[in-house]
Amino acid sequence: MRRAPTILHLDMDAFYASAEQAAKPSLREKPVVVGGIGPRGVVSTASYEARVFGVRSAMPTAQARRLCPNAAYLTPRFTLYRRVSDQVMELLHELSPLVEPLSLDEAFVDLEAGGVAADAAAARAVGERLRRDIRRRTGLTGSVGLAGAKMLAKIASEQAKPDGLVVIEPGTERELLGPMTVRTLPGVGPATAETLRRSGIHTVAETAEAGESELVRLLGRAHGAGLYAMALGRDERPVVAERDAKSISVEDTFDVDLTDRTRVRAELTRLADRCVQRLRAAGRSGRTVVIKVRNYDFSTLTRSETLRGPTDDPGVVREAAARLLDLVDTTGGVRLLGVGVSGLADFTQEDLFAQLATEKAAEEEAERERRAVDEAARQAVAEPGPERPRRWLPGLDVVHDEHGAGWVQGSGVGRVTVRFEQPWSGPGRVRTFPVDDPALRPGEPLPLVGGPPDGWPGAPAGRAGGEPHGGRAEGSGSRPPGEPGGRADPASAPQSSTPATRPNSVSAGAESEPGTGSGAGMSSR
Repeated sequence: MRRAPTILHLDMDAFYASAEQAAKPSLREKPVVVGGIGPRGVVSTASYEARVFGVRSAMPTAQARRLCPNAAYLTPRFTLYRRVSDQVMELLHELSPLVEPLSLDEAFVDLEAGGVAADAAAARAVGERLRRDIRRRTGLTGSVGLAGAKMLAKIASEQAKPDGLVVIEPGTERELLGPMTVRTLPGVGPATAETLRRSGIHTVAETAEAGESELVRLLGRAHGAGLYAMALGRDERPVVAERDAKSISVEDTFDVDLTDRTRVRAELTRLADRCVQRLRAAGRSGRTVVIKVRNYDFSTLTRSETLRGPTDDPGVVREAAARLLDLVDTTGGVRLLGVGVSGLADFTQEDLFAQLATEKAAEEEAERERRAVDEAARQAVAEPGPERPRRWLPGLDVVHDEHGAGWVQGSGVGRVTVRFEQPWSGPGRVRTFPVDDPALRPGEPLPLVGGPPDGWPGAPAGRAGGEPHGGRAEGSGSRPPGEPGGRADPASAPQSSTPATRPNSVSAGAESEPGTGSGAGMSSR
């Protein structure tokens, strides 16, 4: 434990949803839910306005729609989120060489390693400056926690949400933690909490009073001793700049259970190729291939095979995954498939399994199968065909030859509804087109701050660069945000060049934002 609060934890506020609100003026201060939009989708992030209705991260999207039917349900745009995350991480690295990213929107920073004085006033000044810099650079807000240990800094940032800063002074840890629920402590999930509850332990103070020996008896030596230390506010974990990944994996959930064995194999092959792409992008190789199969009844099976050496050969991973699939009965229907590689290394063993390669003709057939499956499962816009129209997913960027840049508000029955607005404009007008309109094409995310790019047609005048976006969108059209369908609305509010500042929202509970799960982009409704 440090004697000064020089460990900083940053957590961006409702990151994905806030980025969407900054990019889409008509959604500011309105409920926004980002994640899988299909019937089996999972909520990735909910804006604070949606959380008031009980929507939470990791909740099934179908349940979220029942709780908040008028929210805008959007497909994630990871290109935008990574771009903003890179900007935030650059600011953190300006503070210290020791930055430990936990996700796109969350990280620890060791301020002492960056030369910050070991006192609370200096740490607080750095935290406040960081919040200002993030807002100026990205237009979004983040919450900052400062403490003498990582666990406490994270708890402080949770208390600071949204858009705040909390400092936990060394020596006040036990007083602060005491009344909190035991679920506040890292590593305490529902099962551990239930075990403690049956023994009459509900709060952190009661956990500390129980004593180490009692906790060891209830939870085992490693877990019990660690939990006792955390209940006393002790956490000696250092900030680690490089977090070594233990595995790399991908998975997809399907809107309809897969019962055709050929389709299951094709999907598994596609996932194996995606997994290898991530593996190569990370500059790694692996020696253990793992598949995950979730059946129609939610039972989940995993199978693994360890190779004789590390590889990043897609053919090797595909064949290992196929052999593992032969060990699993999929006749009842497959809800989810996943492929992963563990036992990571920084080198490969070339041609390690050349003898397992299939004949050229079989490889070409498999490649044709993969391309067909990729086309059917694309999360973005698919090319038009004689039997299948384009599929436009809510929230994605588009450009129209006449109307310019906008985003898909909804699609269905051969039509796509687009709202034409940009981060620097006011709420835009809505237009509806045939899904195969040749004038409509996919677009790229626009910058959230700094105004339109050079040469942007129709750029609003008088906007100072670098202002944050936000504010309530008045007169945003006659249909609720995110609702499919709709017609051009001549009564919609005209675009305005006046930016607004988004006030703090009332948090209905701060949470971390897990990944989208798999249903994202699998449905156009």
